[in-house]
Amino acid sequence: MISGNKLKTITSRVTLMLGTLLLLGCNQEISISSKYISDGFDFPVGKPYAKGYYDAQPYGKNNHLGSDWNGKGGGNSDLGDNIYSVSNGYVKSAKNIGGDWGNVIRIIHKLPNGKTYESIYAHCNEIAVKPKSWVKRGQRIGTIGSNKGMYYAHLHFEIRNEINMRIGRGYSYITWGYLNPTKFIKSHRKL
Repeated sequence: MISGNKLKTITSRVTLMLGTLLLLGCNQEISISSKYISDGFDFPVGKPYAKGYYDAQPYGKNNHLGSDWNGKGGGNSDLGDNIYSVSNGYVKSAKNIGGDWGNVIRIIHKLPNGKTYESIYAHCNEIAVKPKSWVKRGQRIGTIGSNKGMYYAHLHFEIRNEINMRIGRGYSYITWGYLNPTKFIKSHRKL
């Protein structure tokens, strides 16, 4: 087991790898050009400020680990509405994972300072991106869904500062690795 200063040294060395995004947990290095380094973050719906949407179940409410974005019309009024990448990044996966999640898109974002974050978009009706592809901030990546009628249409959206964690249940009193998406976006509008 690696601990303390040794772990900090290893982490620092990984961070210093210029021009490379290291995806931990998938044994894969991805070269990244400067045009895909994150230059800021927008909201995933009603771009760029979530116009016409509200956060029906914010981060932390009932131990929720993300934000549930709904159209202001309520019910399924937002079914099929566009979902946008919150920032430039690498599509780690885009597939139906079944269960309570349905179609899920996972995007890794690298900031100019070398830090990486992951955005999760769940219950999508349609997926409009391919795994192992690059996306730009504001690019359409899918549409809002209901997980085949399991829920009223909404986007379950997460931001994580620990990439490649398992999807989980969406609710937990343990919040390690999860960030408040709205606070994160508001504090990272421009980088």
